[in-house]
Amino acid sequence: MFTLVGTERFEQEIKKSRFLAQAAPAGSEEEARRFIAECSMPDAGHNCWALRVGDVYRFSDDGEPGGTAGRPILQAIEGQELDRVAVVVSRWFGGILLGAGGLVRAYGGTAASCLKAAAREPIVDYATLAVACAFADEARIRSSLGGFPGTRVETTGFTPDGVRLHVTLPRDRADAFIRLVADISRGQAVVDPAAE
Repeated sequence: MFTLVGTERFEQEIKKSRFLAQAAPAGSEEEARRFIAECSMPDAGHNCWALRVGDVYRFSDDGEPGGTAGRPILQAIEGQELDRVAVVVSRWFGGILLGAGGLVRAYGGTAASCLKAAAREPIVDYATLAVACAFADEARIRSSLGGFPGTRVETTGFTPDGVRLHVTLPRDRADAFIRLVADISRGQAVVDPAAE
């Protein structure tokens, strides 16, 4: 899954109606709804939108016939394997009726074009581990973190025999890191995977 790096805009005219799509990353439903409220154009006839944040899916047709706007925008989000994203498509009516199929294509296509143009990054699920190790093992553990891209480590305290570290790394690499710490410390370091 991917999310957007930043906001993106895409505008097009379809049968004299103007469509403006705006998309942004959203870490929560509340953040997505704030973006939707900020991007909704007061002079547009319709401000249709969709959001996806994890298992939360929401969409609105904002007065367009049911299923012709919000759902196609959501399908554009899902079709591009995006998550933690909000999209608003504003429409200014140009005098020519598009029909239900035309609205679906216009809203979904405008959203899809906007999302295709947007820079994206993979979504990485992180795990946080507490590591208690001897002073002699700390440097070797820290140097081994180079093999785990995206990892952050900080010292959180000291014990009479060593140091406590707080390590954040991609969840899919946590088991390999735990095994590596056990090897480096000859089984003496304590790694608490429940310290998230």
